[in-house]
Amino acid sequence: MKERIAVFGMGQMGANMASRLTEQGFDVLGYDINPARRQELAERQVAVAETVEAALAGRPIVLTSLPDPAAAKSAWLAPGGLVDQAAPGTLIIELSTLDPDTMREIAAAAAAKGIAVLDCPVSGGPLESLRGELVLIVGGDAADIRRAEPVLQSLGQSWSHTGPIGTAKAVKLVNNMMSMGNVLIACEAFALGEAAGVAPETLYQVLSQSGGRSFHFTKRFPKALKNDFDPGFKMELGEKDLALAIDFGRALHQPTPATSAVRELMAQALATGHRGRDVVALLEMFRGFSGKK
Repeated sequence: MKERIAVFGMGQMGANMASRLTEQGFDVLGYDINPARRQELAERQVAVAETVEAALAGRPIVLTSLPDPAAAKSAWLAPGGLVDQAAPGTLIIELSTLDPDTMREIAAAAAAKGIAVLDCPVSGGPLESLRGELVLIVGGDAADIRRAEPVLQSLGQSWSHTGPIGTAKAVKLVNNMMSMGNVLIACEAFALGEAAGVAPETLYQVLSQSGGRSFHFTKRFPKALKNDFDPGFKMELGEKDLALAIDFGRALHQPTPATSAVRELMAQALATGHRGRDVVALLEMFRGFSGKK
């Protein structure tokens, strides 16, 4: 019999993970708080429930992929939410990028109701989620990880156990600090090379083989050179993640001055027309400083 899974949060990532799990033979039912999104998915023949209760019925494993801590707290802790309605013994795998304190708060509330929880943020974008190529960062009990292995193996080719609940969210924030910093510096540097008169294609060809390259440079810049800024990872999500990291650092009395600068520049990009675009649209902002958009 197919394992029955519910996916809460059917945005770009959640819907793609639901599609991947369905392809891998799981019986998957989605749920999204937004009625318009549920209608859109239903019209695309995606299985979605109309209520939290219907989504959870008879589904011992639940995935949550939510945009921010406020949405996670609402989905988990509000009256009629996951903690209220999930059956004891349910395993909930929390895939969002949240602060560790929020993760520990919702996990503690779930545990008090006999619900098992894994802290499992992911690294990768919509294409990786559709192909089962995510990198999974997992915090929680080893027994719960073993129970989740068939799902984890379907979503990603590798995962790392970071320790107890909350540690995986901490690692994800650190990862995104590094990733967004890499993107921003690459955009700033690339715009300087262009301003100096180097052809963009030549500049990319050389830099993609040189010491300054990064994963995000070689992944995102080929599209940027075609002026394709359709989002793989939206600018506003990057800015949100950096704000979470800065607050996390402040709570631990750990300064994050470089991350604060990156976050301010991303906020500037959002304020100047780049909302809804991929983070590599920072290149457009830097080009604009010299008038060479």
